[in-house]
Amino acid sequence: AYKITDECIACGSCADQCPVEAISEGSIYEIDEALCTDCGACADQCPVEAIVPED
Repeated sequence: AYKITDECIACGSCADQCPVEAISEGSIYEIDEALCTDCGACADQCPVEAIVPED
C-alpha cells in the first residue's frame, strides 16, 4: 500500500486518480490500506511527492 506523508497539501489530485476510491479527504489525505491496490496512480499525480510506498 501507499501512504501519504506530512508533505501533503490537501490538493485532491490523488483522490481524483484513485480507481478504487481508497483516499479520504482531510487536512492530510489518508489512504485506506485495505482498499489500496498499489497501482501508484496517486503517487504519480501528487505535485509535492507526498505519497510514498509503505515499507
